[in-house]
Amino acid sequence: MKVIETPGLPILSWCGEPEGGAIEQAIHLAQLPFAHHHIALMPDTHQGYGMPIGGVLAARGTIIPNAVGVDIGCGMLAAQTALRDITQEEVKQILGLLRKAIPVGFKHRDTPLAIPGPPSNAPIARAEYESARHQAGTLGGGNHFIEIQRGNDGHIWFMVHSGSRNIGKKVCDHYNALAKKLNARWKTEVPAKWDLAFLPTDTEEGQQYIAEMEYCQAFAQRNRAAMAEVIAFVFGEVFPALPSPESPTLNVHHNYARLEHHFGQDVWVHRKGATSARAGETGIIPGSQGTKSYIVTGLGNPDSFLSCSHGAGRIMGRKEAQKTLSLAAEVKRMNDQNIVHGIRSAKDLDEAAGAYKDIDLVMEEQKDLVSIAVELTPLGVIKA
Repeated sequence: MKVIETPGLPILSWCGEPEGGAIEQAIHLAQLPFAHHHIALMPDTHQGYGMPIGGVLAARGTIIPNAVGVDIGCGMLAAQTALRDITQEEVKQILGLLRKAIPVGFKHRDTPLAIPGPPSNAPIARAEYESARHQAGTLGGGNHFIEIQRGNDGHIWFMVHSGSRNIGKKVCDHYNALAKKLNARWKTEVPAKWDLAFLPTDTEEGQQYIAEMEYCQAFAQRNRAAMAEVIAFVFGEVFPALPSPESPTLNVHHNYARLEHHFGQDVWVHRKGATSARAGETGIIPGSQGTKSYIVTGLGNPDSFLSCSHGAGRIMGRKEAQKTLSLAAEVKRMNDQNIVHGIRSAKDLDEAAGAYKDIDLVMEEQKDLVSIAVELTPLGVIKA
């Protein structure tokens, strides 16, 4: 970890070489009048909208919709199966069945699923409720994925990366626009160009956003759990004698804000592309497509606001990856590891491993934040 001095609060960075855009955004965070103690940057930090991905902000009495982001409650699910071995043909069979059973991209379910009902003070969630029922149990797009993995604990695992689908985006867009309007009316000292419009938590608007955000988190967890149920069923179809999982399913967020106590005050900790890593807490840090992922145990480092990275972190944008990465090299990378994958053309390179940081370096940079419990090697992946 290194300290970066700013005109405001210091920045504590676990990222060895953060890009300039991410540092500029972190400096903006450090100058917010309600920011608390310092800003923390995880090893996977890269530029986002308003706030860097991999950034952690503690705010006093204030919440920033754009510091949570559009995919509220996006996160990871991981499950250890009782299976001890699997062939490549069996991986292909499972992935083929999953592609038919789980909608990806913009596709929704024909049959709605049961999901929690929104609270009364969550108007956007209430308006989107019926649509959300058809989106529960769907993967979505972007960097979301389903992966089958071999753990160094002797078990076959599966992992899901997904979030709150369209409802999270609707909530973020609505409250970010509302916060911009209110901030302009209040003539706040936070420049509009920083794209960090805020809502005081003691206002009706702030309370509504919190209710909507927490509902999106509940939906995102249900979304991942619904896909896990399908994946477990498909495993059972391919392996009829497979017993129930031997360990509980892990289901964690990495885009959210939560009221916590840090450095003497109750503050709203915004984790945008960062995961909670309290002492003894089990977490999930995925790699990029074709690289290892990790089940980790938090070490409770107070300087990170008890946080760790949410993944490897991008080193290039999607369009840049499609234009500059070698399709042949990325396909060879996957084939050499005998990973079942779907990289077929240049448009698939936006999520290739070459577009991301080295996960080994990311894990080395945060060895004072988490310890590795299980190392997971990819066997097959469905990318949204």
